[in-house]
Amino acid sequence: MDFFIFQQINRLAGRWEFFDDLGIFFAKYFGYFLIFFLFLFLFKNFKKYWLMIIQGFSAAILARLGFTELIRFLWPKPRPFVENHINLLLNHSASSSFPSGHAAFFFALSTVIFLYNKKIHPRPKFWWGVGLLFFLASFLISISRVFCGIHWSSDILAGAAIGIFSGLLVMKFFRKIGAAGGN
Repeated sequence: MDFFIFQQINRLAGRWEFFDDLGIFFAKYFGYFLIFFLFLFLFKNFKKYWLMIIQGFSAAILARLGFTELIRFLWPKPRPFVENHINLLLNHSASSSFPSGHAAFFFALSTVIFLYNKKIHPRPKFWWGVGLLFFLASFLISISRVFCGIHWSSDILAGAAIGIFSGLLVMKFFRKIGAAGGN
């Protein structure tokens, strides 16, 4: 099933230069724009958003450098281009692909942003929208990595689950230490 889903997405690569360029942009560069956008919150109101940034990056680092690397160490899985003839649009090392570090990182950030502001901002619908936009961006980054031939769809699903779990875990941890600090 994983190979079938991968083929359905990756077979679109190499057909239209515009879509190839778009896929490469989302897979390789769009994450930098997302991080830049996140830091714009600090310029808007540092006091209000610094904790969100700390929590977001804590969750992202836990997901990417903690859970993802542990799973890759315990269960190495070759990338699609290692054993198959595919449409490869990006050069990448033949390191383990499961789970996707990009998906884990960006879904962790998205989870924190989605949950963080809904209770403190006077317009919660706006922040749910910002959180949903971050989730959409995370999805585009992740699916583009399948399109470009460097991840399986199961890598993306596992990375997203790890990212969401890490975001929830970090939010819970910060609530506990916040409650402990308030006593």
